[in-house]
Amino acid sequence: MKRLLVGFMILFISLFCMTAFAGTATEAVDDTANEVIAVLKNKSLGTAAKKERLEVIYKRMFDEVELSRLSLGRNWNKLTASQQQEFVQLFRKTLENAYANKITDYKDEKVKITGERALSADRAEVQTKVISASKGIPVLYRLKLKEGKWKVYDVVIENVSLVQNYRAQFREILMKNSPDQLIEILRKKAISDVGKPSRN
Repeated sequence: MKRLLVGFMILFISLFCMTAFAGTATEAVDDTANEVIAVLKNKSLGTAAKKERLEVIYKRMFDEVELSRLSLGRNWNKLTASQQQEFVQLFRKTLENAYANKITDYKDEKVKITGERALSADRAEVQTKVISASKGIPVLYRLKLKEGKWKVYDVVIENVSLVQNYRAQFREILMKNSPDQLIEILRKKAISDVGKPSRN
């Protein structure tokens, strides 16, 4: 867990390096990288303005339902339709808060695309490397072609999957709590994480 938290800044930097549009998955990554880095480096924008711009990109790039469904695994079907809908919204807020609190940690890292491989007819994995002054961190994006648009459904940092990490956490919570209690835990987390200072 500590490793993932330390690596979340790596995820944040590269998380927005793609947008949802038709074309190859690599094109999606490549075309948006400069736009996002420009937002992070723009000294005329305050943290709140940067957060707003990056949230727009987040909502375009992620398949929120698929990300939520995979993160819950088999437990997804234990939630009612209304609970699933609220879970998607709260999980999005949890992730948004996590990266928003890291905006000021950006240190001129760059993203280099190193490859792409097809996972199926409508799924692909784009391999990238986040390059800082001291090292390069491998980050993989798994995307699904949905209604003609590439959408991210998982991010893997140094072999640690965002989906698998949260699935383990949610599984542990649901072993002792009901779906209603899980939703309540996420509600409280979404509120408590707002404006929380970043930690290295």
